[in-house]
Amino acid sequence: MKSHEVLKGSMEHVGVKTIASDLGVSPSLLYKWCQPGDEPTDSGATNPLDRLAKIFEATGDEQIISWLCQKADGFYCPNPKVDEDATKNLFAHTQKLVSEFSDLLQIVSATYSEDGEICPDDTKRIRREWEDLKSAGESFLKACEDGNFGKK
Repeated sequence: MKSHEVLKGSMEHVGVKTIASDLGVSPSLLYKWCQPGDEPTDSGATNPLDRLAKIFEATGDEQIISWLCQKADGFYCPNPKVDEDATKNLFAHTQKLVSEFSDLLQIVSATYSEDGEICPDDTKRIRREWEDLKSAGESFLKACEDGNFGKK
């Protein structure tokens, strides 16, 4: 989906005038953001989503995307880089997934058994393990989707 389509769809739920007022811009600018703007003949204007994407591409800094995800009450977890040879081995992937899950359980158990609570520092360690587990799961699923475990 293109950025102008995302903006257009999201503005339909609230209304262009309301959003324009909240942002302190004119409704006509919002309408321009909701139109294609990729080609010189297009009537659209470079919208904030495209600008944010360009900032990310220029900097490569994932904190930009992470910040936006946090604003949406979410968390950014990039897809893992898949090593072509590693995706061929089903058992290596499943072992990695089970290992990461085990690591997460171990951290949670150890943290809670220390003092019967999970404090903010503990939560950070648990978050890191959870991100490792999600990454391993995504790597496994991506390999499945790519057909790396199909019949030879």
